[in-house]
Amino acid sequence: MSGRIEARLAGLGLTLPAVAAPVAAYIPAVTTGNLVYTSGQLPFIDGALPATGKVGADAAGGDGLVAAEDAKAYARTAALNALAAVESVIGSLDRVTRVVKVVGFVASDPAFTGQPGVINGASELLGEVFGDAGIHARSAVGVAVLPLDAPVEVELVVEFA
Repeated sequence: MSGRIEARLAGLGLTLPAVAAPVAAYIPAVTTGNLVYTSGQLPFIDGALPATGKVGADAAGGDGLVAAEDAKAYARTAALNALAAVESVIGSLDRVTRVVKVVGFVASDPAFTGQPGVINGASELLGEVFGDAGIHARSAVGVAVLPLDAPVEVELVVEFA
């Protein structure tokens, strides 16, 4: 990676991680026409999940729930992992002309309704990295459980030139 997006990431104190190895029978990203579709990306850091479990509104240490603010940070990490997958198939994030869609999944405690706030972690990162080209359509969905008991999962659709 080189260029303006690399500079933006560096300015945010971020670097793209290695593309996360698939945990099942799929690949991290595919292109069709001028679009990249990523597979759902978990918030792996150095190959491990920083937390597992359901996101809860009243999460407190030791209750088995992940706090919404922590989950928001994990959504940011998952989006960074998705960008690594995008770069792996198009060569440089400088080729991205628009983030089209973000789909975010939040493993939610039954009483939790703050999924949009959690997935803002991904959306805000994309805005910081791509500016106006990072403004996108989005879904934020609460689910019972995610792969490996991850608290969040993010997938992207991006346009490139």
